[in-house]
Order: sequence, then structure tokens, then C-alpha cells
Amino acid sequence: MNTVVETESGAVRGVARGAVLAWRGIPFAAPPVGELRWRAPQPAPSWSGVRDADDFRNAAVQHPKSTPVGLGKYQPVDEDALTLNVVAPAEPSATPRPVMVFIHGGAYLMGSSGTPLYYGNSLVERGDVVFVSINYRLGALGYLDLTEFSTERRPIDGNLGLRDQVAALEWVQRNIAAFGGDPDNVTVFGESAGGNAVTTLLATPAAHGLFHRAIAESSAPGLTTDLQTARSRGRLFLELLGGAAQLGTDAMLVSRAGHHTMRRLEKEQPGVVPYGPVVDGDFLPEDPTLAIAAGRGARVPLIIGTNRDEGTMFTRSGQLAEPSVDVMARTLNAAPDQIAAIGMAYPGFPGKAAWQRLFGDHEFWAPSVPIAEGHSAHAPTFMYRYDYVPTALRAAGLGASHASELLAVFGVFAGKGRVLALGDRRTAARVTTEVQRDWIAFARTGRPFSDWPQYDGAARRTRIIAAQSRVEDDPDATQRRAWAASGLPGTALPVGDRTGPLA
Repeated sequence: MNTVVETESGAVRGVARGAVLAWRGIPFAAPPVGELRWRAPQPAPSWSGVRDADDFRNAAVQHPKSTPVGLGKYQPVDEDALTLNVVAPAEPSATPRPVMVFIHGGAYLMGSSGTPLYYGNSLVERGDVVFVSINYRLGALGYLDLTEFSTERRPIDGNLGLRDQVAALEWVQRNIAAFGGDPDNVTVFGESAGGNAVTTLLATPAAHGLFHRAIAESSAPGLTTDLQTARSRGRLFLELLGGAAQLGTDAMLVSRAGHHTMRRLEKEQPGVVPYGPVVDGDFLPEDPTLAIAAGRGARVPLIIGTNRDEGTMFTRSGQLAEPSVDVMARTLNAAPDQIAAIGMAYPGFPGKAAWQRLFGDHEFWAPSVPIAEGHSAHAPTFMYRYDYVPTALRAAGLGASHASELLAVFGVFAGKGRVLALGDRRTAARVTTEVQRDWIAFARTGRPFSDWPQYDGAARRTRIIAAQSRVEDDPDATQRRAWAASGLPGTALPVGDRTGPLA
């Protein structure tokens, strides 16, 4: 079977894997090394002949053991990591196929498109779509704002990881037709930091027109930060690195200084993640939640949602496991009376189970609600809550934890991950079919497959994905009202931007 495809930079040879064809490790930008380290992504250099695209290349710079690909095996990390992967059905099609572009999570600190969970074969086989997964710069190299230290001799750009994502979407527009994909029907989707990337891309002018639908799974909108906060973190990073003169030092030393920066900041705010897109007034002109509510975001159909037990994964150890009121206040960057007021909406607070739910809601659900509310005034919006708990996660006490919906999205229950649903495989298969059908139908038409009403700021109708899925009006209304009244940033739209009643 011929797997050679001509891209703008040269020909690539993929591999046949059953019912799909896969091309891995295709450069979408020049390696950001040397003088390009702190710069916006540049065009990928061309090559002659046919380039083998049969395996994943490097993951972005991060801790070397953050990229597991098997038992005791790890994907290598390097700055030369701006690559993407394409999976398409082996069977030719007379018409272009919908394209689904996945952005991996990992708190903008770790992760890779080469993670086995993200291969995408199951989506491609079930949905007759073209699947793309991308890398982007992480940590200090991708998400610190050091622009105030830019000089004529050493220019520095901001929002590098976000710019990488836009560059990958631009590559898709120029090249995906050669793989059988439709550049006029592109869905961008991601989870956690990848979900934050999706909600941020909605408000990134350079990304407008590059995608036509969006799915944000467990977006953490708070990862997108203001310029003042970002620059203070950049100054701390440079202090730990040894000054601006060290910006050209070994990439792993830069990464290590970024890790120390996070550890230092965690002493003041437990659980803080100091990396994410920056509202710089330039590439990202304004806060995404506000831009979306005002109609200045991309007006494309959106699925957005979170998992019922987001917080269990993050509150099992360290200061967040048995927090005092002081730790809670510092974690949420809130006053003790604000914590007390919100806690009243969580039965059993400050007990551990209530704290886990409150923390997860703060990071993911509460700030996703105003995005859904604001976006629904301008484009079709569909909100979900993922409640399904496979056997293994129930036994571990994690519940419908952060990232657990990915097992259904990527069809893990039907493959090597079927042990996760041991004793409950029929339900796991049904949930997988439901989620994949909804995601794929949405990528094709802008509407989910299931009977799933649009979200608005009045009825707030939400799809509850569970062993027996259902639709609820304004689920967790008591908690939503508590967050909206808390005064904490990102948990409610300003009154002038509200599309529905607070009550």
C-alpha cells in the first residue's frame, strides 16, 4: 500500500496499521533551537527525497520520565519537538473527511502527542475522520513571559506554546487535504491544559478561521494568566536560572529552573501551575472568558464540560490532602470568609470528600460555566458532565476523576485498557460508543449524535454522561450560585456580560 504523501516541505512515508494509515513525527515548524529558542515558530525547512514518518520523534523538553510509552520506556525529550502526527482511514474516500486536531494536556508542564492513549486509531476507524495530534513547547520554554528582557541582539517573543498550536493549525490548513482531510471542517479538541488551549484559541485572533468546531474537555481557564503575574514569574525564573545571560544555556537546565520556579511559587500558593497562555494585549489581546462573552471569540459550535470528581487526582497527597483553612485560602487565592461561604454549598465541608469536590470545581467546572454561558449567546454550545466511573477507578477511590473521559474518547475500554472496566465491560463499551458518536457527529455537523439540547444561561441544560445518561437543567445549581457570588475571578460573568439570570 502506498503511504507516501507530498506536503509543503517534502514527501513523507507513513505506515499501514490495520484499517488506518499513520504518519508520525512530521515537522510543522523549524526546530526552536539556538537563536530560535525564544522566538515565534518559523516555517519548517524543506527536505529532498522521501522522509520516513513511521514513528514519533521527540517530546517537548520536560522531566525525562514524564513521557512513558511503555513499561520502563520513555519518549526522548528535546527542543526539536515541533512535530505532528496524522492518522487516516486506509480506505480511500471520494469526498474529504472531517479533521479532528487533538491538543494534549499535562498542565503545560509535561505530555506528548506520542502518548499511547492519544494514538487516535479508534476515533478514525469508528468515525471515518482524519485525526491529527500535535506537540508544542512546554514549561519555561513555552509559557513564561520574558518579553521585558527582549533586546535587539536577543529578541524574545511571548506566548510561544500558544503560537506553536496556531502554527500547527496553519499547517493543517495548508496540508491536510493531501491526507484526505477537509481543511474547511476542522475540529480542535483537547483535555486539561489542552482544554485550556481550546478555550484560549477561541479568543486568539490569529487562530480564527483555522478551525470550525471546538471541544474543551476539563478546561482549566485559570491557567491563562494576566501579564503582570506572568512577568513576576518570569523574573523569579531568571533569578533561579542565574540571569538573562543564561537564556541560551542547556535546555534541561532551563527546564530545571522552571521546575524550581514552580516549587518556589507552591510555597505561597499550594497546587499552583505557573505556566499557561498570557493575556499580553498582543497575540492574546484579552481574557478569553470576557472576549468570548463579548462575541469577540471565534463563533464556532462548542462542546465544553468537566468530570464529576476532577479534584480526587490532585488532593491525594501533600498539602492539598488534609488542608487547613489557611492552605485552602492560599490554594484558591481567596479570603477565609470566601472559603467559608463557598464551603456552605458543599455538604460535609471541610471534610475530605467535600474539599476534593470543591477544589476540582474551582479549577475546572466553576470557570467553565461562564465560558459556556458567554459562548452560548453567540454560537451553539453544548455542556456536559462526565459521571461514568469504571471499575478500576472506583476501586482506587478516584471516581469520575480528571482525564477519565479520555478512556471513552479514545476507545481505551475496547483495547488494552479493558481491564479498567473489569466486571463492567458492557457499560464501558456503551459509554465509549456514546461519547465517540457524539464527538464524531459534532466534528461532522456541529451537533452531537445524542439528544443533547443546546446550553444557555437560563435553563443551563447539561448532558450527564453516565451508565444511564440523561439531561439535567442547571446541575449543581447551589454550588454554581456560591461560586458566582464568591467574587473570585473567572467564576461568573460580569453583570453587564451576563446572558441569563443568576438564580
